[in-house]
Amino acid sequence: MRTSRIKITPQEGLAVYHCISRTVNGERLFDETAREMFRRQMWQIAEFCGVQILTYAVLSNHFHILVLVPRAVAVSDNELLRRYKLLHPQPTKYQVAKLDVLEKKLVAGDDDMRAWRQRQFALMGDVSQFMKLLKQRFSVWFNHAHQRYGTLWSERFKSVLVENGPVLRAVAAYIDLNPVRAGLVADPKDYRFCGYAEAVAGNKKLRQSLAITLEQTDWGTAHKSYRQMLYNTGAKAKSNAVTLTAAQVERVIKEQGSLPVTELLRCRVRYFTDGAVLGGKAFVTRQLERYHQRTGRREHAIPHALPVTVSGLELATMRGLRRRVFG
Repeated sequence: MRTSRIKITPQEGLAVYHCISRTVNGERLFDETAREMFRRQMWQIAEFCGVQILTYAVLSNHFHILVLVPRAVAVSDNELLRRYKLLHPQPTKYQVAKLDVLEKKLVAGDDDMRAWRQRQFALMGDVSQFMKLLKQRFSVWFNHAHQRYGTLWSERFKSVLVENGPVLRAVAAYIDLNPVRAGLVADPKDYRFCGYAEAVAGNKKLRQSLAITLEQTDWGTAHKSYRQMLYNTGAKAKSNAVTLTAAQVERVIKEQGSLPVTELLRCRVRYFTDGAVLGGKAFVTRQLERYHQRTGRREHAIPHALPVTVSGLELATMRGLRRRVFG
């Protein structure tokens, strides 16, 4: 039986998730054209769902997205139609006619349209719905473009609920350093399919997101701070990056050692992709309590201290790491 995903509901407040998914068998299927299409669809669907992309990285066989899901807000019919049109940037004649009918029926208060409206609202403000739409729509495009059929993804997406503040900044840097760890570039600004490079290229949404992530008010200050963070770690992270297994981390804990953030970010760390919740001990404990109340499950998951501190905050995560590992 599937384990319920740990989430903060839109009514409870904003939440940030590190989402990861990879191709079936880990096959390197995505060329530059596919990565560009994924990037475009990601932005379209994020705006439809009302979520904010903080950063991302798309590689040949997997992707990472750091997504902020804000507190739930009311959406007007005009805004609902605007978002719906985003899903059809080049509509067919049939879709144009359908949109005309939708607009008229929404104005008239048609019963069927009230049900349609609720179905659209159900797709918004939810990380699961955002990821489902993105993976499904990209799969349809990819299979059609490559004359293939069947599943494209190896499994349902992974998500890690991330605490705001220094932990969020560390995860953002970890994601933007993916192409560096993979040996694709020496500088993440040179990899066009990651959030940092797109922000440097002028994407206003990502510049704003980066400022929010770094708790700064402007792009210039945020960029200077973030670039220093990336280059304290990324300059050393060539293709010989290593993976820290759960056993290795446990050994460091037993030896009462500590991993510096610079070491943590240039390694492939399972807790960043499989930890379910990542933050300070109080944050992880609070999310576990919410999870138990929502699901009634009493599993053995407990806050698990990591041998690393970020800006003085001792990191914690959950137990139960999965076996499969990728950057």
